[in-house]
Amino acid sequence: MVQNKTSPAASIAHSACGAAGKIYFTAPPRAGNLPGMGEIKKFDAVVFDLDGTLLYTLQDIADSVNAALVDEGLAPHPVDRYRLMVGNGMDVLVERAIAGRLDTAAAVARCRERAQSEYARRYNVTSRPYDGIRPLLGELAARGVKMAVLSNKPDGYTTTIIREYLDGYFSVVRGARPDRPKKPDPAQVLEILDALGVEAGRAVMLGDSGSDMETARGAGMFPAGALWGFRGADELRSSGALTLIEHPLDLLGLL
Repeated sequence: MVQNKTSPAASIAHSACGAAGKIYFTAPPRAGNLPGMGEIKKFDAVVFDLDGTLLYTLQDIADSVNAALVDEGLAPHPVDRYRLMVGNGMDVLVERAIAGRLDTAAAVARCRERAQSEYARRYNVTSRPYDGIRPLLGELAARGVKMAVLSNKPDGYTTTIIREYLDGYFSVVRGARPDRPKKPDPAQVLEILDALGVEAGRAVMLGDSGSDMETARGAGMFPAGALWGFRGADELRSSGALTLIEHPLDLLGLL
């Protein structure tokens, strides 16, 4: 990402992170735009996305869906192509991967079911927390910052994966539920904030996709974009990110 080092945003970013300067504010600071900037402790909570934010999961997701495609006689996709397909749940992902190449609803449903079964046995083959995530969570816990997870991955997988890789850090862990709307609808994140006892304006949402930024905006939270994830700076900016962060530990400069 190209950063204008002479802009007010760049100056703020430099002061927030020291010499590294790895937090980029995408809009000049002004009232209502960067809540809490004048306070010693600016935010009381962080709600994290899962895939592409806390954990690298792309290879296992791609392998699962590709196995289902091949089983239906379809060509698989390169792993990197899945960066732009994920983020809205497995059903939407499989439909995007099929891309109209199956003729019947029954075949689509069969492919979807196969992808789910493949992921059930592959979800933890190569998935791992990103470098810096565990130290970040440890430092946030030490500072008394409340933490939660909200993912569009099914709720069962979300809780299982967090328990397996990052257990003990989060007060609330939520995935997609049949009776709740998925991101970017803000309903679930507002429920999470209520459970944490934190006002939306005192909370950050950290994610790697436009859906996460739209969720934060809709809830009245501070939207922070993770540049190490599956999407890129352009999507995060266009979806309302106020901050772009290059490395997990750089989030500490915002808090």
